Amino acid sequence: MENLTQNWELLLDKLESAIGKRPADLNAVLFLMGVQELGKGHQFFTKEQKQDLMHIAICKALSYAGIYELEGLDQDGWPHWKLIQPLPFVNVVEQEKIIKAHVIEYFEKEVFV
Repeated sequence: MENLTQNWELLLDKLESAIGKRPADLNAVLFLMGVQELGKGHQFFTKEQKQDLMHIAICKALSYAGIYELEGLDQDGWPHWKLIQPLPFVNVVEQEKIIKAHVIEYFEKEVFV
């Protein structure tokens, strides 16, 4: 747990250096990750699109655990994911830890390389 907390803080530090503002929480990091995955750069997003971006990020993060698989892009270039194995039944705290660990993995492997 301590290692996860340290790695999470390091990720927030790196993101702050990269974007000039420290993300407030996991949701803010998921939003940034979703924008990155969408690949269309900074733009205005509706509330629904922001939720969709966070969903994209969660699916991408959980793809590292083999839970989701990229199905393809729709006509607007938005990625769509397919659930390929059930999510483990865990409480909210454990769920957040799993997501944070895979978000860290994503940024290490795909962004800050």
